[in-house]
Amino acid sequence: MAAGSARIVRYILFAFFGIMILYFMSSSSIPRPPLPTTSDLMGEQGKTHPGAPAGDVQAPPPLTVEKVADASNAASAPALTSLKQSNDDPSGPAQPVAETSGERMNATFVTLARNSDLWEIVKSIRQVEDRFNRKFHYDWVFLNDKPFDTSFKNVTTSLISGKTHYGLIPEEHWSFPEHIDTDKARRVREDMAQRKIIYGDSISYRHMCRFESGFFFQHPLMQQFEWYWRVEPSIELYCDIDYDTFKFMRDHNKKYSFVLSLYEYVETIPTLWDSVKTFRDNHPEHIAEDNGMKFLSDDGGQTYNHCHFWSNFEIGNLNWLRSQAYTDYFNQLDKDGGFFYERWGDAPVHSIAAGLLLKKDEIHFFNDIAYYHVPFTHCPTGEQYRLDRKCHCNPKDNFDWKGYSCTSRFFDVNELEKPQGYKDQQD
Repeated sequence: MAAGSARIVRYILFAFFGIMILYFMSSSSIPRPPLPTTSDLMGEQGKTHPGAPAGDVQAPPPLTVEKVADASNAASAPALTSLKQSNDDPSGPAQPVAETSGERMNATFVTLARNSDLWEIVKSIRQVEDRFNRKFHYDWVFLNDKPFDTSFKNVTTSLISGKTHYGLIPEEHWSFPEHIDTDKARRVREDMAQRKIIYGDSISYRHMCRFESGFFFQHPLMQQFEWYWRVEPSIELYCDIDYDTFKFMRDHNKKYSFVLSLYEYVETIPTLWDSVKTFRDNHPEHIAEDNGMKFLSDDGGQTYNHCHFWSNFEIGNLNWLRSQAYTDYFNQLDKDGGFFYERWGDAPVHSIAAGLLLKKDEIHFFNDIAYYHVPFTHCPTGEQYRLDRKCHCNPKDNFDWKGYSCTSRFFDVNELEKPQGYKDQQD
C-alpha cells in the first residue's frame, strides 16, 4: 500500500513539472518589446520626453573634443551664447552659459610648480577640470626653475583636457639681480627669521614673488596667450562654473579679478608704498582716472592701508601686464630692491598696480568661484546661489565679511550692493 502511494506522488510531481516546462516554452514565443536604449530615454536632441515638464531642456549627447594642438584652433572649442543670472547674484553682469560650439578665448591656466609638487598640483587640476575645464578644454602652462621630469609631465597631461606646456624659467628671472647687495639681503633674512616672519628667511620665496610680479607673463610659452588663470597646488573649487570666465572678462571689459582679499603683513612691506609713490610721481601719465585708490589708501594716497587681492587666484589680462604702464611700475619696484631687502609679495604688488593703473570697474570680484587656499575660504553668500551651482562649501567658513578681509571695502569703493545674508557671516 505504501509503495503504491509513493508511485502516485511521483506521477503527480512529474505531471506538474511537465506542465511548467510547456508553459515556459509557449510563453517564450510571445513577442516582447525591446528594452529602451539610452537614446530612447534621452529622446532626440532638443525634444522633450513624454511626461517631462514643459520647458525642460534636455541634455545634449556627450561631447568628445581632442586636445587643442595650438592657439590657432581656438575656434573649434566650446563657447557661450545665452545669458543667465540669479536674483541674488552680487558678482556683476549676467554670465554666458556654457555651450558646446563656437568661439573660445585665447587663454590658459598657468602654474608655477616643482616636480615635488606633483601630488599636490594634481588635486588642483582635478578640481579645475571637474568644476570648469572639462567644458572648455583650455590649455595649461607649467613653469619651473628646474626641468620638469617625465612623471610630472605624464601625470598632469593625462588629467588636463586641453594642451599642456612645460617651460623652464630663465636664470635671470630666478636669481639675484646685479644691483642687489647679497650680504645686505642675507642680513635681512636672518633678522626676519629671528622675528619669525613667515617666509622671512626664504630665498626661493623671494625669487617666486619677484617672478610672479614681473616675469611670468613674459615667458615665451605665455606670449601666445591674452588671458590667464593662475592655479596653485592644493586649492579647491567648491562650485560648478558653467560659463567661460575668460569670455566674461573680455565681454565686460575686466582686466583683473579676485576671490579673496585681506591685509598684508606689515613687517614684509615697510617701504613698498614709498616706491609706489616714487613711481606715481615719475609717471603720472600711467595713473588711471577713476581708479581704485580708495581701496588701497584711507588718506588719498599718502599711506597704504595694506589691503590686497590674494594673488594665488587670479584671472587677468596678459596684455595689461605687458603694457608700458605696468612695465615702468615693476621696474621701479625692482630697482628699489624690496623683493630682497624686505619681503615684498606679488599679491600687494599686483593689487596696487590694479588699483592705480586700472579703472576701478575693470577689477572684478568672482563671487561665484568658490575657492579655498590654506587657510582661507571664499564660499558664495546666498543659499539658493550655492544650491544652483552645486556648491559643497560651508558658508560658515566664508572669509569675505570677516574683520581681516578687505572685500567689504571693495564693495563700498565700487558702490556695489552686498549680498543678502552677508551680515550673518561677519565676526
